[in-house]
Order: sequence, then C-alpha cells, then structure tokens
Amino acid sequence: MISRTGASFDAAAEEGPFHPGELQAQELAGGGPPGAGIRDWMTEQHRTFFKALPYVVVASLDVGWPAATMLAGAPGFISAPDEHTLQIAAGLSSDPMQRALRPGDPAGVLGIDFATKRRNRANGLVTAADARGFTLDVRQSFGNCPQYIHVREVERAAPRTAPPEALRQLDQPARAQIEAADTFFVASAARTAEPNGGVDISHRGGPPGFVRVEGSTLTIPDYRGNRYFNTLGNFVSNPRAALLFVDFATGDLLHLQGTVEIVWDGPEVRTFLAAQRLWRVHVERTLRRRGALPLRWTFHAVR
Repeated sequence: MISRTGASFDAAAEEGPFHPGELQAQELAGGGPPGAGIRDWMTEQHRTFFKALPYVVVASLDVGWPAATMLAGAPGFISAPDEHTLQIAAGLSSDPMQRALRPGDPAGVLGIDFATKRRNRANGLVTAADARGFTLDVRQSFGNCPQYIHVREVERAAPRTAPPEALRQLDQPARAQIEAADTFFVASAARTAEPNGGVDISHRGGPPGFVRVEGSTLTIPDYRGNRYFNTLGNFVSNPRAALLFVDFATGDLLHLQGTVEIVWDGPEVRTFLAAQRLWRVHVERTLRRRGALPLRWTFHAVR
C-alpha cells in the first residue's frame, strides 16, 4: 500500500508501486510491465467515473481472510470529494462485508461499467465505516483495459430480501452458477506490513465455463493482461482468496473463500485455451445471498 507521507512513501517511490509478492510473480511469469500507471491519487476522469456508477465491487479483510461483495445504489451513491477520497453510501446492515470494513483496515474498490467496458481500481485504507457505508483514503489508483469484459446493460429491479445461506460445501446450484459464469471477481491481500502491500479486488472474465469445478476445487485460467500481477502477486505473499460470482439475471451473490495454489506452467495449463498459467482455489467457506442486488443485467453479444 503506498503511503503518501513518511519514509515508506519515499522507499515506494524509489522502488515502484509493487510489493515483493508482485515482483516475484512478475519474475516467475517472465517479466513485469515496462512502466506502471499506478498513482496515489485519483484523476478527475476516475472521480467522475465512480460518481456515475450504480454498483461497485468492494474487498477488505475479515479476520485475516479476503472478503468481497458488490454494493448498489442510485448513481451518485459513490462520491469523490477530492483526489484522495471515495465515499460509498450503501446500506451494509445485511452484508457480511460490514464487519470487514473497519477504520484503519485496508480495502479495495473496483468500479466497472459493463455497458462501456470501462474499469478503474482504487485501493487504500478505511477511515470511517458504519451500516450506512464507508470512506476510503485512496493510496493506489489505476485503470484497466477492457479485455475480457462482457457487455451488459443494467436496470433497477425490485429489491428482494432473503436470509444468507451458509453452505458446508458447494451444492449443485452453486456449482451450476460457477460453471455457467463468464465473469467473477477476486479479492486478494498481500502482507499488509510490507511496503505497498494491501487489499485488491479484480475482475476476471472468459467464455462461459472457463472456471472448472471439481468437488470443492476451482481451476481458473490466467490470461494475458497488464502484467502487474496484482492478484497473483498477492497470492504469492498470502495464498488466500475471496471469489464473488454474480447471477446477473437474479441479483444473487455467491461468496467463496479458500486457499490458492498457482500452476505457473506445465501440460495442464495447455488444456485451457489461451491460458498462460492457472490458479486453483480450494473452497473452504461458501455463502449464498439470494436477491442481494436490486439490479438485473441483460447480456449483449458483441459481433
């Protein structure tokens, strides 16, 4: 996590924005990016982008485990009063993320617009949080390319409330949702005491069925990207993950947490079309929240 003041920021500025796990992942993958567009402040374009969104994906730490959720609201529920601050006004009283968002703890935010295939990330520290939302002091801000984003149009829907379902293992509906998915989100965390460490939330996309399910283990192809290796670099430091699968037709959320292993090369990698490496999640915790989002998305095939 980049610090804007003190010796840790000076060291980070000299060494770049990547923590040791990311640097190791870049080395194992054959090299990192020639340069990194990671700032410790948000551009005006990013601030305007976040303000227009009706949903946002959020990650933090829950008793040492990454946690992920999606929050929704009318455009404007996210505000950026200055280049270092994001304020998210969304009810957290029924969201398991509420206990993970505490002042002083790291958090990550991913703004993604499926209709335009734009996405921007902001990582930092929580400065205030309650059942009505939270405030993030942004320490890292950067954009991502539109690769692997499937175009969808969003509309509001009547909210439905149902109690969360804690599953002892992946049941048939959970496996079916994962196997049909073309999109999910992954939260990861470095060792937060190391320079530039923190929490990150990232988008993953591919053809329907790109995530393979065997028992309680998910195998996920890692495709060509920006070579920052934020997610895999965090796994090198801390092999725990939280995955969030959204049912775009119903607003259901499927939250998973598990331990991670990375397959950097070998014959199994080549069984996945266009994969450069694989990572496996051994699922240990599963929570299903039916109708958690008052939103529905319509898929648009790109010709």
